[in-house]
Amino acid sequence: MKPTEEEVHSALRIILTDKKSYATSLNYAVNYVVQGLELKGEALRVQCIYVLNNIQKWRHSEAKEVRKVLKEFTKWRADLINQ
Repeated sequence: MKPTEEEVHSALRIILTDKKSYATSLNYAVNYVVQGLELKGEALRVQCIYVLNNIQKWRHSEAKEVRKVLKEFTKWRADLINQ
């Protein structure tokens, strides 16, 4: 099932809660996440791609679920556009 934009924004907020990882595994991702919270639609889908590429080494109790939501959202939007 496709995630909603609100679910994506919630996942992005989870990333921001991990302040101890800002200087390491979330270095560049934080800026992309903050910007993503203000976006919708196709712009949010593209921003999720940037976030996913920058949280590859992130370890957190909810990291797997966050990645899943972001990845599903980017797939769904791409499928919608390609129709």
